[in-house]
Amino acid sequence: MRLRNKITAIFILLTGLLQTAVFIFIYYFAQQYTENEFYLRLRQRATIAAQAYSTQDEVDIDIYEDIRIRHLQTLPDENEVIYELSPDGTLPLSEIDHNLPESFINVILSEEYAEFKRGSSYYTGLLYDDGKKGAFIVILSARDVYGAGKLENLRNILFGAFFISLIFISVLGQYYATQALSPIARITRKVNSIRAENLYTRLDSVNAKDELAELTRTFNNMLDRLQISFDLQNNFINHASHELRNPLTAILGQTEIAQAKERSVEEYRNALKKVELEASRLDTLVNGLLKLAKTDFDSKGLVVDIIRVDQIIIEIMEDLDIAIPENKVKLYFEDLPEDERQLTVSGSETLLKVALSNILENACKFSNNKGVTLKILTDDSHILLTIRDEGVGIPTDELKNIFEPFYRGSNVRNVEGFGFGLPLAYRIITLHNGEIRVSSQVNKGTIVKIKLPYMTIS
Repeated sequence: MRLRNKITAIFILLTGLLQTAVFIFIYYFAQQYTENEFYLRLRQRATIAAQAYSTQDEVDIDIYEDIRIRHLQTLPDENEVIYELSPDGTLPLSEIDHNLPESFINVILSEEYAEFKRGSSYYTGLLYDDGKKGAFIVILSARDVYGAGKLENLRNILFGAFFISLIFISVLGQYYATQALSPIARITRKVNSIRAENLYTRLDSVNAKDELAELTRTFNNMLDRLQISFDLQNNFINHASHELRNPLTAILGQTEIAQAKERSVEEYRNALKKVELEASRLDTLVNGLLKLAKTDFDSKGLVVDIIRVDQIIIEIMEDLDIAIPENKVKLYFEDLPEDERQLTVSGSETLLKVALSNILENACKFSNNKGVTLKILTDDSHILLTIRDEGVGIPTDELKNIFEPFYRGSNVRNVEGFGFGLPLAYRIITLHNGEIRVSSQVNKGTIVKIKLPYMTIS
């Protein structure tokens, strides 16, 4: 069932149930009022009959009947019966109309008045004692033809109003459901028109604060993320293809030149050295790509270790002293917490080493081995690493691109590298639920701040 029809059906159902409850309420109280009004009329006539019976020696009974007919009107199937009680206050059984329930007579005797309905006939019973003739019971019965007609007319009106209102409700419900869902229909048409080639298209922005406006903003935000992902992917493929093609072209060129004619041993050695150099560059590039791809797995794909951050930094420094002996990295561990648990993180030791190594190597490489400092601090829930160098810095307008694979700053194109370091570190830190922020000024240096949540060990 279409959502529009479902909303209309629910609207009709709820409105119909509400109308049914209201109409039943109206009919019930109308019926109660009609019955109470008719019982009141019967009681008044029974009272008049009792008074006439008690004074029939003083007033001609024919005069009473004439007054009652002319002023009170005769009720349909009206019947009046008077039973005299015995001196002991009981009613002889032989005189009772056995069509009347015994409980009705008992209520009259105990409470001096009773009401009773059988079929369409109403009965009232009145116990009367004026002290002259003794006690007697007046039972008056009649049918409320006019009241029944009114109730039947009310029933017909309510039924007619109910069915006519359902027709109007269904039409109005369909109309308002269509109006309410029309923004969704517009969104659906617009979304169906979006393809990879026009991913820049966005839904019309809405300033309202309802659910549809929130849906529009959420979808536009998703398109923004998708477009960024597509752009990054296209840039990644273009850069990767370019970077892979260069060493492969060089290797193929050297082999073709070497095979073109007979050459000396020294020439073959030079060609092999060039091939080795390009193959080494290709190996570095492929390893970087593999590491980058590895970080695309979620945390379920990681081998989780319990890691002391200060210890892996010391291990990184030992490797760095071998790789870059002239480095001037200084470690500041003076503010380490006494509780070693505040220096412990959960994650992949290998990946974290790769991330921190890349950042430190970049700091040394782009500062031409000037001073680099690394500080470790902690707060209530995180380990804070600050790495500061005195290098060439990064142009302000290029900071937004530094986590994109293969991107290299415009002022470091002459420095060897592929642009893997920061993108790889960013993915690894993010994978460990951390944050990395970079601030920089050209020719003044760069500051990298890393925030990792520490874990407590019981």
